[in-house]
Amino acid sequence: MLLTTRQAADELGCAVTTFRRLVQAGLLPDVSYRGNRVMIPLRAVQALNAHMHAPLHRLNTPEVAVLRVNAAQKAPEPDRHWIGFHAGHAAEDVLKSLRGWWRCDAASVAAGGVLPVTVSGYVVAVLTGLGTWRRNNEGRHLFPEARLAGYVTDLVSPRIHITATTDEGRAAAELLLATRLPSESGGPIAYVSTRHPDPIEGS
Repeated sequence: MLLTTRQAADELGCAVTTFRRLVQAGLLPDVSYRGNRVMIPLRAVQALNAHMHAPLHRLNTPEVAVLRVNAAQKAPEPDRHWIGFHAGHAAEDVLKSLRGWWRCDAASVAAGGVLPVTVSGYVVAVLTGLGTWRRNNEGRHLFPEARLAGYVTDLVSPRIHITATTDEGRAAAELLLATRLPSESGGPIAYVSTRHPDPIEGS
């Protein structure tokens, strides 16, 4: 059985624009097209709905920053091609597109020790190495020593690629990748308590 994006969004209980981000980010490999309509297998949507929530209580920090991004688009900066996430990008491009420039409390991001990256509430990448940062004249921050611990190329299966070179980074990637991590924020960075008793519904 095939669903339209609106039907799939209804099945997941999210806005259709939220669901479309997953399609645009290349995270749902089994989509098909009927004219200009995107169709998604019901089993794929059910698989998304079954993903566990991120076990944040296992992180050794009271709060973690969450980077909320859209599907990749051309970046305005000359030092990278993309901003955002796409499952088809190489690990090097994924890292460059996610390590800045973001409006955030850089010290709070660093204090969390790990930065989960979400598209529509699903963790699609994990960054570590956040201890140093640079700030530009617009108040945006770059984490030049950030490392990509892992990323997802298929949320349905799911298919996870671990790129960490340390045990700590590998553990963080294995813990968080492909989990559900809804958050609420007026900007790209949200701050989520690891002790929150119930998951926050959002994008």
